[in-house]
Amino acid sequence: MIDTAFVGSRSAPFTADVERGRLRMFNEVVGAPGAEFTDLDAARRAGHPDLPVPPTFLFGLDLADPSDLLAEMGVDLDRVLHVEQGFVYHRPAFAGQTLTFAPVITDIRARGALEFVVRDTAVTGPAGEPVADLHQVIAVRAAGEGGEGP
Repeated sequence: MIDTAFVGSRSAPFTADVERGRLRMFNEVVGAPGAEFTDLDAARRAGHPDLPVPPTFLFGLDLADPSDLLAEMGVDLDRVLHVEQGFVYHRPAFAGQTLTFAPVITDIRARGALEFVVRDTAVTGPAGEPVADLHQVIAVRAAGEGGEGP
């Protein structure tokens, strides 16, 4: 069982750069609509200072979290299942910016052979202005529930 005392635990805030090349590749792979997502000139003609960041891209940057809070909680990553993600955007983000991520564990609950961990992350821009709130739920399978290796 994951100790519910971890609810409220915060990872140290960390920063991630929105790199134009990585963003362009992401936008091409997911088929972002419109040239302004992959072409800098088109982005500027559309009134953006640089390539705009689509909503799900921030989750990829959030994975850059250098903390090992799940390991500290005793979570075996081989037993983790992605359940849900959501986001609320406060303002657009663009290539070339450095964003700050501040994750917190907001809930831990059990249902049957699964334990659910909820992580909410506030994303802020270079001047500390709110950019987005990310919400993620993972499930952790109990030992012997299809998560054991060979």
